[in-house]
Amino acid sequence: MPRPDPKRELLRRTLATLAYRGRKVVTGVGSDFGAFKAHDRIRPPVAILAHIGDLLDWAATLVQGNERWQDSTPSAWNREVERFFAGLSALDSLLAQDRPIACSEERLFQGPIADALTHVGQIAILRRAADAPVRGENYFRAEIETGRIGRDQTQPVREFD
Repeated sequence: MPRPDPKRELLRRTLATLAYRGRKVVTGVGSDFGAFKAHDRIRPPVAILAHIGDLLDWAATLVQGNERWQDSTPSAWNREVERFFAGLSALDSLLAQDRPIACSEERLFQGPIADALTHVGQIAILRRAADAPVRGENYFRAEIETGRIGRDQTQPVREFD
């Protein structure tokens, strides 16, 4: 049995981390949170989440060797939440296959994946500004599992305010 590629496994673990952290920021708020406006020059959460969906779609095209970027028009908050998890699932499925990746793993991480992590943090900040903060957590202790990229995540081990 061939050994798993450590770079691919780290990418998949990063996607699982993105799913875990992302789930915390996109759940537990009303659908009206998506339209929250902190400032005229700050995108509302739904636009940021739609951008994350675009990043995940772009990453999938990079893996497949048919790079394509598309700016989508944000949908309703709940649709963008579903799109987020669907994008994670599609990308994780591609990385789980035993087929060559058409781009370097390092560039895949430094571009769309790292950008998506950054934007999850932005949504967390906007939640605090909207008086709907996400509880802090010791993420080192979190039960994050490679391949677990859906809405169904483990419960936090140690949260704090």
